[in-house]
Amino acid sequence: MRVWVARPLPAGRRTAERVAALGHRPLLAPVLDLAASGAPPPDGAFDALVLTSASAVAPVAGTRFAALPAYCVGARTAAAARAAGLGPVHEAGGEAAALAGLIGRALPPGARLLHAAGRERKDEPAATLGRRGFRLTVWVAYAATPLPALPEAVTAALAEGGLDAVLHYSRRSAATALGLARAAGREGEFRRLLHHCLSADVAVPLVAAGILSHVVAARPDEDALMAGLAAVHPDCDAEASPALRPGRERC
Repeated sequence: MRVWVARPLPAGRRTAERVAALGHRPLLAPVLDLAASGAPPPDGAFDALVLTSASAVAPVAGTRFAALPAYCVGARTAAAARAAGLGPVHEAGGEAAALAGLIGRALPPGARLLHAAGRERKDEPAATLGRRGFRLTVWVAYAATPLPALPEAVTAALAEGGLDAVLHYSRRSAATALGLARAAGREGEFRRLLHHCLSADVAVPLVAAGILSHVVAARPDEDALMAGLAAVHPDCDAEASPALRPGRERC
């Protein structure tokens, strides 16, 4: 299959390599540009770091916060934190609720937490941690900027019917890809792709737009997503892998 990898760099490059290793043909074309925000780290003392994305690791590395205990949302973020020398590193189960639960079990209420996050972020785990009595400060360490237009390679591939599937790793990326395809006059072709989503939350913009031909990884990690990509073909008429939950009864 020809698979569009819309994930931002540098993670998108690793994903494209995994897609190729499965025997598919990846088209690496991110729709979001990730970069450090340039915002200075906050003043004050903190007891621990909260990391909900591997993109926050580089801005933290080299600061005075690098030696704090780092509570990471999942395996990819934890691996990036360890590679950068942060730590000690603690890994949750891949979701914000699991991360809040991990912190709640490990630290006492009132602990001061620094959440190195993106400019656009979800309410969790901050909302849950706040209700449990933790003092959380958000540092906008990086920002994801949508591309102004659909990448030319994607536009051409959609026009020629040269794409079979697309991988979506975040809700914002999925929404951006849909919006750019619509603006380029390629929404119809975009809708016909098989949309592989890292989680049900990632699929929300697609569902809202009425795109039902999607599959959701049973666990919010790349291994589950890749397992599903290995087993599902756009022309299939049934769920082909237990690693996936179909967006409708028949894909």
